[in-house]
Amino acid sequence: MMSEPVANTKKSVFTFRGKRYDLNSLPEELKDLVQGLRQANAQVRKHNDTLKVLVVGRQRLSDQLNEKLNGIPSLSDPS
Repeated sequence: MMSEPVANTKKSVFTFRGKRYDLNSLPEELKDLVQGLRQANAQVRKHNDTLKVLVVGRQRLSDQLNEKLNGIPSLSDPS
């Protein structure tokens, strides 16, 4: 007895503004928009991560500068 191959019909569901949609049933134009939105979201996450690294680096530089300036009189200090 031979069994028939099972079709790989995995549903691709995405959620947008609280509603769920079957991506496979959408027209190509909408699939392209969803893909564009996913790529934009990925880029935003990537740049947010980069921004966090830059903020930490800037804080470290500021801390180092503060350490090095410790003991050096500023112009507003009385002489």
